Amino acid sequence: MKVARFYAPGDIRIEQAPEPTAGPGELKLKVHNCSTCGTDLKIFRHGHHHIDPPRVIGHEIAGEVVEVGSGVDGWQPGDRVQVIAAIPCGECPDCLRGWLTICPNQRSMGYHYDGGFAEYMIVPQAVLKVDGVNRIPDSLSYAEASVAEPFACVLNGQELAGVGDGDTVVVVGAGPIGCLHVRLARARGAEAVYLVELSRSRLDMAAALVKPDAAICASDADPVDEVLRLTDGRGVDVVITAAAAGKAQEDGLRMAARRGRISFFGGLPKDNPIIACDSNLVHYRELTIVGANGSSPDHNKRALELIASGAVPVDDLITHRMPLDGVLDAIDTVSTGEAIKVTIEP
Repeated sequence: MKVARFYAPGDIRIEQAPEPTAGPGELKLKVHNCSTCGTDLKIFRHGHHHIDPPRVIGHEIAGEVVEVGSGVDGWQPGDRVQVIAAIPCGECPDCLRGWLTICPNQRSMGYHYDGGFAEYMIVPQAVLKVDGVNRIPDSLSYAEASVAEPFACVLNGQELAGVGDGDTVVVVGAGPIGCLHVRLARARGAEAVYLVELSRSRLDMAAALVKPDAAICASDADPVDEVLRLTDGRGVDVVITAAAAGKAQEDGLRMAARRGRISFFGGLPKDNPIIACDSNLVHYRELTIVGANGSSPDHNKRALELIASGAVPVDDLITHRMPLDGVLDAIDTVSTGEAIKVTIEP
């Protein structure tokens, strides 16, 4: 079968590999869609300390069960499934408290296990152990289901930030994650959602799809000034920084209203993770800063349900579809910002 295998930064090869067989406790899938994201771009450029190459990457996975290993119940060939990316152990003190997103023993598809940039793949026992395989509703395509994984992360972030009825929300970053944040905030009852982005072309493309209440180009105007203008000087209830930029986090503190919540959703580069924080803003305005790290198996289930219900549509966010041979083109397209969501269809 054909796979896309990571060997080293800048070195992903399309090559032939033996077709796998499901062992005890495993499922074998025919991959129908594995969507790409900024993480795949980072892996291509810099590698990752959890990847021991060579490794088949790709972690936004949707496919069809074609073989069921011994000891696996509840699944049969022909079942349409979506697979989690982040795999908690389910046994540590954090998991036992229900904090599966911060499991210190977490493993990941496409990192510790071969991922979805392949014609066929194995779902390991560790995924099945934590109920990490989800049935795709009949109303959804495989491509839509593959977006459930990043959307599950968005769901986790907004639950931690408490986005709800009547909130005004700023989303910083108009990539696929930012677009999903805009749509989910609306579905959760936000009164107004503003989208901030540095690139005018990226902002225009995203805004045409998700239609924020205001689209603010940070290269044309100071986003803090614009947000304060839009809110009559009050600021917003929630700021979500869906961009890997320290300035976005610093600006978020200045955009927040009293009792505002700031979600540091996008992580910062490892070599520059420190920001300037006006502690008095946090103190006197009683601000809350929350992190957000991935998603749990339950977030994936609920993400699929939200997509299937129509509350958060994703099909129009998939702007590019490419074959497995086009993985490098897909990653390049992600790097240019010319797409919202790129999916691979092996």
